Amino acid sequence: MIHFPAQRRGPLSALSLRLAAAIGLVFATVAVVYLDRDGYRDVNEDGITLLDAFYYTVVTLSTTGYGDITPFSESARLVNVVFITPARVLFLIILVGTTLEVLTEQYRTGRRLTRWRKTVKNHVIICGYGTKGRSAVTALLENGLDKSRIIIVERSGAALRQATSAGLVAIEGSATRSATLDEAHVRTAKAVIIATDSDDASVLVALTVRQLTAGQVRIIAAAREAENAPLLKQSGAHHVIVSSATAGRLLGLSTSAPPLIDVVEDLLTPGQGMALAMRSAERDEVGRSPRELDSLVIALVRRGKVVTLADRAGAVIETGDMLVHVRDDRPQSTTVA
Repeated sequence: MIHFPAQRRGPLSALSLRLAAAIGLVFATVAVVYLDRDGYRDVNEDGITLLDAFYYTVVTLSTTGYGDITPFSESARLVNVVFITPARVLFLIILVGTTLEVLTEQYRTGRRLTRWRKTVKNHVIICGYGTKGRSAVTALLENGLDKSRIIIVERSGAALRQATSAGLVAIEGSATRSATLDEAHVRTAKAVIIATDSDDASVLVALTVRQLTAGQVRIIAAAREAENAPLLKQSGAHHVIVSSATAGRLLGLSTSAPPLIDVVEDLLTPGQGMALAMRSAERDEVGRSPRELDSLVIALVRRGKVVTLADRAGAVIETGDMLVHVRDDRPQSTTVA
């Protein structure tokens, strides 16, 4: 099942408001009838009780009108003309409006789903919306990816609600199933990020994605244990990030070289000062040393492989190289003269 981003007011809220209005209208009409009960008579001619007032209100507003209770005094008939009849019309408007609201919402959702299926491609699928999945979404958005190009695949209802509340399209189901990934249009995706809670599930997801896409879609997976990283790569993952090993190295650095932790956090946190970025080499930069450029280049990406500046191959920039550099990521402050 596909869940679209949450709207400002859902159909359940609209139904609740209309139901409250209808109930309030019924009680107001009962009060009017009961206060003027001496102007009404029923077939038994034994007076109008509170229950009779409720009965008369319900059958009148619903246009059933059995006629066993009728207004006979002039004041009661005037109240029927001035209040009861408009209340009947308003009551019907509330009922019809609620039906139209539900039908319109269903139609709008269907149109939205059809339009989404026609346009979704070159998107990023994130399997799992836990801590790792949410962090991945944040990083993608910070790098300029539009929310409409991010699809969450998750089984947890709470996580699905969080995703749709954040403005993301979410698909309910297990990412290990081909049908769920097909619903996410995995064959036309740009990349699949696997951020499940267990390495076993990550391996199954990677195998399923590779089978469906024939290895044409980039797969990035997170692993809890380093020993499972080779298995994930054999299953089809192009990149594997070992969370426990990465956290362990950072903990070690915080002990032996505490300032390095601040540098790493600065690089990974947007808007703090420094940020890692990648761009294509410009024509006038080809043939030059990366160290001669104004920007601080720390590595080259050549034909999909990382080339460090310490390597002989990294001494000169070649055509088609991607430059990994450190850029200033501080928010631009504007001064008013």
